[in-house]
Amino acid sequence: MHQNQDIFRFAAAAALTCAAIGAQAADWSDTSMGVRWGTKFAEPYNPQDIEKTIVNFTHASGYKYGSNFLNVDFLMSDGKDSNAQEIYVVYRHTLDLGKVTGKSFAFGPVKGLGLTAGFDVNTKNDPGYSSKKRMVVAGPTFMVDVPAGFLNVGVYALWESNKPVGIADRYSYDVHPMLNLAWGIPVGNTGLSFEGFLNYIGDKGKNEFGGPTSPETNLDMTLFYDVSPHIGASKNSFRVGVGYQYWRNKFGNPHSVPGSLAKTPMVRADYHF
Repeated sequence: MHQNQDIFRFAAAAALTCAAIGAQAADWSDTSMGVRWGTKFAEPYNPQDIEKTIVNFTHASGYKYGSNFLNVDFLMSDGKDSNAQEIYVVYRHTLDLGKVTGKSFAFGPVKGLGLTAGFDVNTKNDPGYSSKKRMVVAGPTFMVDVPAGFLNVGVYALWESNKPVGIADRYSYDVHPMLNLAWGIPVGNTGLSFEGFLNYIGDKGKNEFGGPTSPETNLDMTLFYDVSPHIGASKNSFRVGVGYQYWRNKFGNPHSVPGSLAKTPMVRADYHF
């Protein structure tokens, strides 16, 4: 019961964050609700393929000096993961140094430079580990000049902690680096869009049980198709897509750990408003 209350508290906190973002004078914004589903998700120390349904709320907006990004995932597992429920919240704010200073930071393929800060927070009510992750993220973001859409490359430091079942006090890992690529590239005038992210995260020292950690790679990509013109809706309101996630050494667990490697096809749909 306590863990379910924890999930609801994080949902409420996410809603308050959304309200704070919406209160800013945005030059542009995009808000969506989506769902994705797959049958080959993985969790460390669980050798079975897991079916999950993930409902997400996403908000992105830009204002005079930068941009905001918020994503809230509500993940629901099948019985192979104890029918667990999880809330995972990601927030990033990027301050555009060119807009702040009035100077150009362009060089080579890079059109702009930003300073990004934010956090990841999760809570999960599975009986085995019961993650309660807290992570602060900060570092530079390089905005790459692409013909359409966006491509951002971030080099960040991560301050991460967790307090799973069996640990009396919150455990902090070593500060560790992350290379992040995030993109959204329309494919001409086809109605298709290729979107996703790639995180390469360095090892974070010993885990909370004294074992080793390993560098992890998390690739999540989707090819969306805009079905809006076929149902009389405005452009990019309704989209469907196929996605794929490759996650090696999930959460820093070495490759020898069962369930530390995920190769997950997904189907997706979202509604933008």
